Amino acid sequence: MFRSLSVALSLVLSPTPAPSPPAGATGAVEDLMLPVEDVIGEIESLDGTESESRQGRQVTVALTSDVLFALDKWRLTAKARQRLSQVAEKVKADGAGGVVRIDGHTDDQGSEAYNVTLSRRRAQAVRTAMSGLLSDAGVTLEARGYGESRPKWPNVVNGKPDKKNRARNRRVEVVFTARQ
Repeated sequence: MFRSLSVALSLVLSPTPAPSPPAGATGAVEDLMLPVEDVIGEIESLDGTESESRQGRQVTVALTSDVLFALDKWRLTAKARQRLSQVAEKVKADGAGGVVRIDGHTDDQGSEAYNVTLSRRRAQAVRTAMSGLLSDAGVTLEARGYGESRPKWPNVVNGKPDKKNRARNRRVEVVFTARQ
């Protein structure tokens, strides 16, 4: 055993000469310059119902619709109002003022027209609730509905519907600019 181990170590640790180019091979060597995308850190709650990400000064707090609304509804639940109160406190504490966007999203179930309408109504419901919570914050609230057009996760994985991803795509995002 020790003999085979020492042979293996000597093979691994012995220097290997660099391969020589084929005879007659010529060519220019160029540096590869690839663009660097922004790194976006995301923090997600343990139960997956809330996440927060930052890109530069832009902060996005995403709440899954399953926490905010009953299935196919746009009326906020009592539990949702508690969560939105926490988000409003974050906007007050970290926000720079200005416009706060509220973006509604759905999964890929149902027609596109239905999903756009549902996501818009949900965004409006969150906007209405947040307007009372942020009345003294000096912000302007804008609500938009995107339907299924901006999924965060693939709704279908390996040709099969993914329930977990669909649930995460049904969300409302509160987007604001953070102080410097």
